Amino acid sequence: MKKAKAFALTVVPGVWAAAVAVAQTAEQEAVSPTQLPASAQEEVPDTRSSAALDEASQTRAPAVGGVGSGPLDRFLDETRTLQAEFSQELLDGGGNLIETASGTFSLKRPNRFLWNYSEPFEQQVVADAQNLWIHDVELEQVTVSPLEGAIASSPAMLLSGDAQVRDGFEIVETSGEGAIDWISLAPREPGMDFHSVQVGFDAGELFALVLVDALGQVTSIQFRNMAVNLDIEDEFFRFEPPAGADVIGEPVDNVR
Repeated sequence: MKKAKAFALTVVPGVWAAAVAVAQTAEQEAVSPTQLPASAQEEVPDTRSSAALDEASQTRAPAVGGVGSGPLDRFLDETRTLQAEFSQELLDGGGNLIETASGTFSLKRPNRFLWNYSEPFEQQVVADAQNLWIHDVELEQVTVSPLEGAIASSPAMLLSGDAQVRDGFEIVETSGEGAIDWISLAPREPGMDFHSVQVGFDAGELFALVLVDALGQVTSIQFRNMAVNLDIEDEFFRFEPPAGADVIGEPVDNVR
């Protein structure tokens, strides 16, 4: 029998991390290690070696050569809005698959995004430029906190924040692997709960994120069916807690 699992993607101060609560109901199943969906695994750099992580943490100077920061700079300069489908996988420090998820992602720069999870459990993570909302549909629970300053140096804001967010990251390495250009970044601010984030671009289009947290867990997200710079109203990112939901926290009043 399979384990009963509750999966949530959360965005907290200084980190964009996948949190998994597992209720053991039967014998644990063995799973094969993976980084991204099988179609993309060959394009993903190796992030699972703890020794490699330790070495990377001691070498923070930008690498010479490689593809440079051009793909990321162009993405930040030219992308006003983005909508895509995504597949997500969470691995432990040994490269074992913990959980998979999928859904849709939308952003509008600056400071608006929506991660809408449909599998394995329905959930929304919404930034409306001033508040961060996390809605667990099954639990009928909503948590809200002010967006300002809370996740300024997080990978979530790297995609959807303004130009100043880029200053919170240092480029550690850039490389081209097959058709994918990878840019590896580390947070400049010490004490972050994530170790590094890699952004992959396919012919200049956002392809994937690979996030390594302080425990060595890897969250890999691959995007597909992407639409860029469509007109998206701010109202799209407005969130109202459903009637009867338990709301934890206080939103910034002028958004509600």
